[in-house]
Amino acid sequence: MGKILINGNFLCRSLTGIERFAWEICRELDTLLESGSGVSLYVPANAQDIPRYQNISILVSKKAVRSFPLWDMGTFARECRRQKATGLNFSNTAPLGKACGLAFIHDIYAKDCPQDFSSLREKLIMMYSRLSYWNIARNAQKILTVSEFSRRRIMEAYHVLSSRTEVIPNGWDHFACIKSDSSIFQKFPRLEKEAFYFTLGSLSKRKNIRWIAEYASARPQELFAISGKAISGGFVPQELRLLQELPNAVLLGYVTDGQVKALMEKCRAFVFPSYYEGFGIPPLEALSCKARIIVSHSASLPEIYGSAASYINPASTDCRLEELLQDRSESASAVLETYTYRNAALKLKKIIENEKKQ
Repeated sequence: MGKILINGNFLCRSLTGIERFAWEICRELDTLLESGSGVSLYVPANAQDIPRYQNISILVSKKAVRSFPLWDMGTFARECRRQKATGLNFSNTAPLGKACGLAFIHDIYAKDCPQDFSSLREKLIMMYSRLSYWNIARNAQKILTVSEFSRRRIMEAYHVLSSRTEVIPNGWDHFACIKSDSSIFQKFPRLEKEAFYFTLGSLSKRKNIRWIAEYASARPQELFAISGKAISGGFVPQELRLLQELPNAVLLGYVTDGQVKALMEKCRAFVFPSYYEGFGIPPLEALSCKARIIVSHSASLPEIYGSAASYINPASTDCRLEELLQDRSESASAVLETYTYRNAALKLKKIIENEKKQ
């Protein structure tokens, strides 16, 4: 039986959607595997938080992550060769060449939206991301992704056969363990008294905070609460600067997961105007809080949310959110039952078992 070595680089990354996916699916996978499964997690020496598993072995490297490319293509690749193991990579990156193993491409944003990368730093990120996409598409034993949208785009862009791809979606289960924290309403009492729409602020262009700024500017009677640590200081992009000047926009700065949950539970609707997503986890979290969701009719979002969401055009604010909410969307139960990390881990386990037989 072959060995599977999980790339633990996600343990040293900021906790965004990709890292959350890796944490949660590994936790669920551990409960599905048997002792002596041959699956190990290779942990960088500078990882601050190391998970505890029953059936996935933990191997701590003597080397720290100083550069993610050097870790992926050097340290992790060498350990895969030393153990004669197949690598499992969650973070859109993988060792070069045939050492690529099993690898996720969550989306190909840097290839599909090159116009979003303008500064020198952004262009370097774009170049490295596109190299990683190409490497995985060309060399991975199995290309894993999180939606049929992303699968289709990978196949089209890199001429990949469908037999080399597999969809393993995201989930919302982690949010059930988070306790709602209503202290956010003590800090912002206006949100306790008035109905509001809630959205996540982000400097990432694809998250399309510009849509919120333009809509709120044209609809002064509707209140918006916008979270995100990028709002609280430093460089402020034009759309956030506009929001700061609007009387109907409440900029929350950094909020905890518990505060996000409280906001989702109380808001009129969670608004997600992103124009490019491989999956899009926040609306799923909002549905788990019984919130109404309004999302863009673009990329993977209609595939994931179907009739459980109301939809907007990410390129136009010519709509009324209040009118959208008058048409009741269907129950979210089917979406929540489908997209769980447990279901994702079951699919990944099957792929691992097939790989270990080869």
